[in-house]
Amino acid sequence: MPLWLDLLRTPMAAPETPSLRRTRLTWQTLCLSSALVVGLFRQFHRAFGQLAPLAAALLLTVTVGWTAFYLVWKHRADTAFLDLSGSAE
Repeated sequence: MPLWLDLLRTPMAAPETPSLRRTRLTWQTLCLSSALVVGLFRQFHRAFGQLAPLAAALLLTVTVGWTAFYLVWKHRADTAFLDLSGSAE
């Protein structure tokens, strides 16, 4: 069997569990919120005053931390799934 066909038939990621889905959606929301705060910082600063830089820094820090958490969790789920799939053959 050609390699490309074998790769097409091989699952590349674990099925998404409800908790992993919530984690992904939270991560996407944090990324979108960070982009909006950075892109609209002038309006954000007008609305929140001197608290705006601290809030933006906190949001960016939480986003970076959640990204690391999500990537580790997703990698573990994918590895466990592929190990399980590979041992079944």
